[in-house]
Amino acid sequence: MTTFSDFIAEPIAKRALVACMMFGFANGFMSGFVVLRKSALKMGTLSHGLLPGIALAVLLIGLTQWSALAGAIFAAMMIGLGSIFMSRTSRLDQDTSLAILYTTAFAGGLILLQHLATRQKLDEWLFGSIVGMADSDLWLAFGISVVSVLTLTALQRPLLIYLFEPNVAASLGVPVRALNYALFGLMILMLLSSLQAVGCILSVGLMVTPGATVYLCTDNTRAIFLGGGIIGAIGATGAFFLSYPLGWNIGSTIVLMLGAMFVIAYILSPKYGIFAKRRRAV
Repeated sequence: MTTFSDFIAEPIAKRALVACMMFGFANGFMSGFVVLRKSALKMGTLSHGLLPGIALAVLLIGLTQWSALAGAIFAAMMIGLGSIFMSRTSRLDQDTSLAILYTTAFAGGLILLQHLATRQKLDEWLFGSIVGMADSDLWLAFGISVVSVLTLTALQRPLLIYLFEPNVAASLGVPVRALNYALFGLMILMLLSSLQAVGCILSVGLMVTPGATVYLCTDNTRAIFLGGGIIGAIGATGAFFLSYPLGWNIGSTIVLMLGAMFVIAYILSPKYGIFAKRRRAV
């Protein structure tokens, strides 16, 4: 059996470690906006909605990095932005529109899976295989992460006004509708960039849990973004070192590690933890 020191010296392990830190920070930074926007359920729905796009692309073109990514982008845009458009042009709200589009697309994806002969490789997109990332995958994810984090940082003030006081933001001339589309689009891009890390099934955990953990520990809104990035990076990096000796899938270990950190904050947070609430009640 290869020792961990031998494994970490391999190029694939070094790429995976860099990817863990990058995915963890970028998704953790984004998770603050997801939590404040109360979009966690939307992201969970959307992450599962990537399945039909990937399955359709594989059926039509074959399973390659770019075909799976293109299929995921198509599904995300059709379901995510389509739900916003449908809510704007009908009596339905976005949650209802998203539920209809997601369940319909997911049902179609399950039917398509029955006709695919590449199920084992497809599982890497469904559940993640971060050690299988090539240099091109890493650069693509790096570009998406940098653009997303810089854009969110530059637009942080108008986004916060929009998230907390949309009517005030509109009266101040903030393009509320454009910000809504832009923020949702960035969430979709970040979701897509994490596909090979944790897969479309678990990617929502990476995008929600870090911000939710920090949200339990502070009232400082701006600290949620940077804190979420730090928590995400620490959790993902720790999961990398933990997964090899235990023989666990790295993507699953990342989400499990972040979930454990959330439970600790939920119980022990000095501000909003269970014990803190009991002390105040007494």
